[in-house]
Amino acid sequence: MMERIDTEVAIIGGGIVGGSAALFLRRQGVPVVLLEAALCGAKASGVNYGGVRRQGRGVEQLPLARRAHELWGKLPELIGIDGEYVRSGHLKLACSDADLALLQAYRDSTRGFGMDLQILDRRALARRFGWLGQGVVGGSFCPQDGHANPRLVSPAFGRAAAALGADVREGVRVTSATHDGTRFIVRAGDTLEVRARVLLNCAGAWAGRFAEGFGEPVPETSIHPLMMVTEPLPLFMNVSLGMQGGGIYARQVARGNCVIGGGRGVSADPDYARPGRDNLGALMANAATLLPVLRGAQVIRFWTGVEGNMPDHNPVLGPSAIVPGLFHAFGLSGAGFQIGPAVGEVLSELVVHGRSSIPIDAFRIERYAPAAHGAAARPESLREQTLESP
Repeated sequence: MMERIDTEVAIIGGGIVGGSAALFLRRQGVPVVLLEAALCGAKASGVNYGGVRRQGRGVEQLPLARRAHELWGKLPELIGIDGEYVRSGHLKLACSDADLALLQAYRDSTRGFGMDLQILDRRALARRFGWLGQGVVGGSFCPQDGHANPRLVSPAFGRAAAALGADVREGVRVTSATHDGTRFIVRAGDTLEVRARVLLNCAGAWAGRFAEGFGEPVPETSIHPLMMVTEPLPLFMNVSLGMQGGGIYARQVARGNCVIGGGRGVSADPDYARPGRDNLGALMANAATLLPVLRGAQVIRFWTGVEGNMPDHNPVLGPSAIVPGLFHAFGLSGAGFQIGPAVGEVLSELVVHGRSSIPIDAFRIERYAPAAHGAAARPESLREQTLESP
């Protein structure tokens, strides 16, 4: 028998974006139904590296990252746990003078965003971080960036939303999402139908399918970051590490395990990825070169996931240009964990007020197919729709 629910806002996807959107909407009293195909936070939001960094983002993302930094500082108030969040500092390393020059230029271009970036030469690195390998010439240190446990944080947003009255449905795979001219109709097979005035497309690597279904195709692809974790080791690393140009990133948690990422997993199915054998040796070798103390350490687990990726590495965030009441938030391109809570808050502002307090024009869906999207008007706010709707 088909269960039918009528609500104000339906959300497809229960990752950190969908969960935080549901939470912020419920904090304003808006009825919400959140539909997640697996478990909240179990996909990209829960299997990522756990970096909570502003450093290295494009300038257009920094207003979002700055607001997210404020929200991360209120994590226990928002979701009831600290999520193992620590502001350890984020050290981005340079392997050449050219890379170091790029870090210096980035520092100069991002002044005013409160990151307090500090450029360190090889001597300063050796003095402060003597456990680093010899293949780096300098770095950029952001003292208030850090890391957290995504397996704790991401599901907690959905739970916090549910505690405030959101109808959170896990294990519910959306099979169709349409608009009948008045309301959105979201179905999960022949078991559930949700009707809503507003729809948030937060389906991660699968969100492009829903956008295309509403006439807004985008070039979203999937990436599969390769991750590993070591056995517990004596504590030696007190910052989160990254590399200019990418390649490898690492952090050590309080219990001693080192979480390390770099390279890609493999996928023969759009919905599934696995580590694969070919890149494991390179990841371990690169980790031992960067962090000599890891030589001989045991790796206890490898994993990967499926993350939505956009060609310009910026998310799609904002209102549909075609369908009033539809809002997109996806394609965070492997860097969505830190900005996720701010993206959720922006969605709640768009729904309730019809505008965002943070500039998001750089992320609008029209940037990929402006001719196809036409010139539809921006949707009105939820409150205005509620007053005008029968």
